[in-house]
Amino acid sequence: MTYVIAQPCVDVKDKACVDECPVDCIYEGTRTVYIHPEECVDCGACEPVCPMEAIFYEDDLPAEWADYVKAATDFFGPLGSPGGATKTGAIASDAPMITALPSQK
Repeated sequence: MTYVIAQPCVDVKDKACVDECPVDCIYEGTRTVYIHPEECVDCGACEPVCPMEAIFYEDDLPAEWADYVKAATDFFGPLGSPGGATKTGAIASDAPMITALPSQK
């Protein structure tokens, strides 16, 4: 299991979670940020600092946002496990589900 960033972060990208993550596993896409499911150590440091309350432990993810687990998997599919978001910097793409969402702004 891992933590998942859901809909409230789309088009917001506050990134307080990025600063708090001790293992650098939160990657920035075009419209949202994603927690790498293989790199996350389940410490939970990201969850309480999220001002949008968009981060959930996978088992606690509300049913209406269950697709965000797949969105993270789809986002990291082409990247694999780079071993830290700092190495990659912002990535100019998103999971197809996120790309298809109407603007949240």
